Amino acid sequence: MLNEAANIPTFSVAFSAGLLSFFSPCVLPLIPSFITYITGISFGELKQDHPSSKLRWQVASHSLAFVLGFSTVFILLGIIAGSLNQAMQDWLIWLQRGGGLMIFLFGIHMTGLFHFGVLLGDKRITIRNKPSGYFGSFLVGVAFSAGWSPCVGPILMAIFILAAGTSSDTAQAVLLLCCYSAGLGIPFMLSGLLFHGFINVFNRFKKHIRIMEIITGVLMIVVGVMLFFNMFSELSSYLYQWIPIE
Repeated sequence: MLNEAANIPTFSVAFSAGLLSFFSPCVLPLIPSFITYITGISFGELKQDHPSSKLRWQVASHSLAFVLGFSTVFILLGIIAGSLNQAMQDWLIWLQRGGGLMIFLFGIHMTGLFHFGVLLGDKRITIRNKPSGYFGSFLVGVAFSAGWSPCVGPILMAIFILAAGTSSDTAQAVLLLCCYSAGLGIPFMLSGLLFHGFINVFNRFKKHIRIMEIITGVLMIVVGVMLFFNMFSELSSYLYQWIPIE
C-alpha cells in the first residue's frame, strides 16, 4: 500500500501522458473520423443535438470496444515492461538513460526548436476493410495502438520506459500502462457520447493546437531529463519516507 502511494507521481504522469496523447495534433483532429469509422454512423447523425438512445448506445459500445483494443496492447506492454525490470536489472539504468535521451530529443522536435525527421517518421497500421461488429472496432483499436505516430509513439515510449525502470513488479507496470490507457480512453469515450459538444469545443480549440504541441514538447523534455537521471525513483523514495506508518 505504501509503495503504491509513493508511486502516485508516476501514475499521475502516465494518466496525464494519455491526455496529452489525446489532445495532440496527431490525434485530436482525427477523432471525428475514428468515431464515424468504428460506429458506421454518419457525421450528420452524430452531430444531432438530441441523438436517440439507440444511437448513443451504438456510439458508446463501439467506442468501448475501440478503447479495449488499444488498452489490451498497452497492458501487454506493461507486462513486458515489468518482465524487463525483473530480468534486466543490470541493464535498466542504460535503458532509462537511452530512452530518456530519445524522449528529450522528441520533446525538442515537438517544440520546434530543432527537427529530427528521421526519428519521427509516420508509420501507421491501417485496416482498409474494417470487420463488422464490435470485434472490428476492437481490431481498429489494436491497429491504432500498434501504429507509430509522431505524437503518440514518443509519449507511449516514455511511459513504457518509465514502467520498466521504476516499477517494483509486473502488476505495478501494468497499472502504469492502465493509467495511460485511461488518460487516452476516457476523453475518447466522452467525445463519442457528447459528439455535438465535442465538435464545438474542437472548433474553438484547434487554433491552439500548436500551443498544445509546444506544451507537450516541454513536458517530454522534462520527463526525458527525469528518466535520464533516474529522478522518478528518487521522487518515489522521497515520498515513501513521508508516508506515515500505522
